[in-house]
Order: sequence, then C-alpha cells, then structure tokens
Amino acid sequence: MNRKGIILAGGTGTRLWPLTRAVSKQLLPLYDKPMVYYPLSVLMLAGIREILLISTPQDLPLFAKLFGDGKTLGLSLSYAEQPKPGGLAQAYHIGAGFVGTSPSCLILGDNFFYGAELGKLLASAASREKGATIFGYQVADPTAYGVLTFDAKNKVTSIEEKPAQPKSNWANCGLYFYDGRAVEFARTLRPSARGELEITDLSRCYLQDGSLHGERFGRGSAWLDTGTAEGLLQAAQFVQTVQTRTGMLIGSPEEVAFRKGWIDAAQLRALADAIGKNAYAEALRQIAAGS
Repeated sequence: MNRKGIILAGGTGTRLWPLTRAVSKQLLPLYDKPMVYYPLSVLMLAGIREILLISTPQDLPLFAKLFGDGKTLGLSLSYAEQPKPGGLAQAYHIGAGFVGTSPSCLILGDNFFYGAELGKLLASAASREKGATIFGYQVADPTAYGVLTFDAKNKVTSIEEKPAQPKSNWANCGLYFYDGRAVEFARTLRPSARGELEITDLSRCYLQDGSLHGERFGRGSAWLDTGTAEGLLQAAQFVQTVQTRTGMLIGSPEEVAFRKGWIDAAQLRALADAIGKNAYAEALRQIAAGS
C-alpha cells in the first residue's frame, strides 16, 4: 500500500513573533535540529517515502534548500504553496494532485511526538486500508483542543472542537491517517465560522460512516505543541535531556532512513560529513559505524 505523506508547514506563526516574522516556525531550532525534522521522521517511521511539504511562498525555497528532492534520505520530496492559511483540511485541496486516490497521512509541522510505543501505533494506523485513524493524548485541560471519545474497540464515537464541557480528557493530536477518499471528502467541506476548512470536519466524514478509528498514546509518550515560545523551549529541553541521558537521537531523518534500509552506512557517513564537525554529525557517524 503506497501511502503518501503531507507535512503542513504553513501559517504565520504569530504566537512566536518576533521569532517568526522573517522565517517559518518549522525552520526554527528544536534543540539540535530544525523543528520540521521531527514530523518528517514520524512519517518516515510509518514507512512513508513520498512526501509533500506545504508552506508559504516565501518559506518554500528554504525548505527546498534544507531537503532538496529528498533522494539523499531515500525519499521523494515535493513542495506546494499555501498562499494564506485556509485551515488544515486545505492541505487536501492543495495536495489533491499529489495524493489522488492514494491513502495518506497528514502531520502538522509544529507537532512533536515521542515514545516507545510510537512505532507500534504508526504501524497499526498505516496498515489500516479502510477508513481513517486519528490519535488521542490525555491532557489536563482538554477545552483548548479537539476532544475525542472512544468505544471499547477504539472506534471514535465523537469529536468536539474546544468544548466548554469536555466529554473526556483525550485531545486530538496533529496526526491523521486517511484512506483514498480524503481528497473526495475534502472537496465537500465548507468553510467554518472562522473561514477555514477544518480538519475536524474532514475526520467527521469518516465518523459518519463508522470508519474513524482511534489510537491512544499511553503514559510513557510525549506529544508537545511547539507553536509557542514556552512549548518550543520545553520540547528542546526534553530532546536535550533524553539525548544526553541515552546517547540516542530523537527525530533524526538520517538515522531513520538508515534504520529502514533506505540508505547505507556510506551514505549516512556522507550526510554526516556534509553536516560538519558537531555533536549531531558525530552521532550519525557512530550510528553508521554500528556503535
């Protein structure tokens, strides 16, 4: 099953101004890597190699400079413009030609996922040929999020957007797996009261036909929003702590490509050499050497 990936890395990043007045928030550093490395790694962990990155006209050349066509990572990367924010589901209008009737996965460029169970949850969602899969994470205050409820078989039974009286503490994360009907469904959507095509409405299309599944992150996992200065700092400190403590990288596309067998050790060393002489490059060299 050839599932295609979309990274939505547009928006104005006003919550991070003045940091983002001149550059996309997804290009800001999250400890030792650009923020966009982390969602890209998630798609790669799910086995997705054809990826469309959507961003603003002014930022797209910077993403293209960072990744090129993706071949050095064993990927096929392409790019598309989102001239102005029009809602998350707009990704399936902009990327309609790229996705077509293929199954797909949409991930937000400023979301951070981590946990031992991440690979298992991604594999479960990626193997599901029919319907859609969205992800829940337990939060203390769900009123700021889309809120999910589940039945005993992990089918999603309701989605409410920022409810005053939440039915659960399960927040909807910025990660969505859809079958080949996503573009078709997206074309039926109408703008919400705030004038945007809502991803919640796209997921509701699957909820209405009983094919919306849920995967829930457990207590050993982390889902962080890096769209604020506080969130960006917290995520960076988290990555620094775990990497320093364990000696293992988080969110490294180069490592994922190597572990997946999409590039070999010589190619990984070449990527490390291109990065230069720093701790990140040295970590990649050690991975290539099998240490």
